[in-house]
Amino acid sequence: MPGKRIYQYEAMFLFGQSTAADLAGCVAHLNEIFARAQAEIVAMRKWDDRRLAYEIAGQKRGTYILVYFKAPNESMLGFDRDCNLSEKILRHLLIRADYMTIEQMQATDARRELELEAKMRAEKPQTPEATAEPVAASADGEQA
Repeated sequence: MPGKRIYQYEAMFLFGQSTAADLAGCVAHLNEIFARAQAEIVAMRKWDDRRLAYEIAGQKRGTYILVYFKAPNESMLGFDRDCNLSEKILRHLLIRADYMTIEQMQATDARRELELEAKMRAEKPQTPEATAEPVAASADGEQA
């Protein structure tokens, strides 16, 4: 029996707006799914934030993340099952990416930018108290 066959794949994941608010959590969730599938991520990037054509699970907007990876073909059934069972992933699409070379995949890698955006989203104030109201001026022009 020959060894494991490793193929190149392209996967697109759709996260709801509420889930994608924690972008670092989404990326960590994807990394966990890929680790279970014994996959090696070649490139990952945020593809887009957009309004959905129709509501999916009550979500009107979504964030798409595109991932290129290498994995053994027999682990793809478990990978697909993990994606379907995930409560964070609204939809996913998986195809073999034989049309691309590893160099072309690596050229699309934007994990650093994804990490920076996740950090920026995490630092963004979420509470209404974080936005201070302007101080009202009195009638004589002095601030109260």
